[in-house]
Amino acid sequence: MSKTISAGRTPKIFIEKIGGDLSLVGWEGDDILIKCDDDEEMRLKHEGDTVNIYCEDDVSLRVPKLASVSIQYIEGDASIRGVMGAIELKTIAGDLSIRDVDMVSIDTIESDFSLRTAKGNLFVKSAHSDVSIRDVDGSVTLESVADDLALRDVRGNVIANVAEDVVLYLNPRADNVYSVTAGDDILLVMPPKANATLTLNGDEIDVEWKGVEKDEDATSRTVILGDGSAAVKLIAGGDIRVTNQADAGESAEDFGNFAGIGVDWSGFGDRISRQVEQATQRAQRKVEEAARRVEQKTREAERRISHRGSGKPVFQVGPWSWDLSSKGVPMPIKPQATDEERMLILKMLQDKKITAAEAEKLLASLEGGS
Repeated sequence: MSKTISAGRTPKIFIEKIGGDLSLVGWEGDDILIKCDDDEEMRLKHEGDTVNIYCEDDVSLRVPKLASVSIQYIEGDASIRGVMGAIELKTIAGDLSIRDVDMVSIDTIESDFSLRTAKGNLFVKSAHSDVSIRDVDGSVTLESVADDLALRDVRGNVIANVAEDVVLYLNPRADNVYSVTAGDDILLVMPPKANATLTLNGDEIDVEWKGVEKDEDATSRTVILGDGSAAVKLIAGGDIRVTNQADAGESAEDFGNFAGIGVDWSGFGDRISRQVEQATQRAQRKVEEAARRVEQKTREAERRISHRGSGKPVFQVGPWSWDLSSKGVPMPIKPQATDEERMLILKMLQDKKITAAEAEKLLASLEGGS
């Protein structure tokens, strides 16, 4: 099914449920284009600039770039790209990839999460797997991450609570606060001329920085780099390593396992779109095959009707139908209309292939009426 809705350049889109995967893309057009597997599995409501969507299957959705989107539940994976209105997501059961957006707020992500390029703030209440974030102009708040975190190029404040390992690439800004707590190890990479006050707590603290003395026994340290104008607070259940080596994250195998963070998400949204398109084509083929069966059954029904409507006088007694024409040969009663034949006629009426009067006539004829 494909449907186009006009709701202005800044529509408000409310998605109650997506039962499969979701591909959501912001485009320059003013219309909303919706594609799904089966129109019987989708409900739409459109009033002014507000659109409500519910679907039990995969959905491909194209919306104006300035649309705001609120989603209650996604059962599969999701890709969201190019939507510059506010994005709110309650729960997603699968993987989530977000690209080129503004402000994002998420309650629960049950699988992996990747975000690239956000103009506004990012808030995540609970992420149950790996999280990868890069290029955010606003602040990032991650209340709970159950696995690893890779975070790079955030220009606002950062607050994160992570159960496992963390890799941070930061260029601290004056007066910003970066507060990260990890259940395991933390690797912090900053440029050589970074200005920050580091407050560090961990099992072992290694600061690889020119002019900073080593202290192998320390489990708590405060280090001032440059003018110290940004505040960086790190608490680790394992080790903390601070360095200005740009490739440190690539050679941190002994430090932590970040294999799940380097996933290539580049074709993620296209894959979901292809799945929706393929499912739509399959559904279309099923509809066409059903239409052929309806047409065949209709011809069979019409032949039956023509035979019954021959005008011969028939007198029915018990299990026999007596033909009172010149032959006068008793014949078994012809079967009444089947449930399948009745449904076919009703389907033809629903599809406007026949009128109500024609449907009534067909049913009456199949039941032996005139």
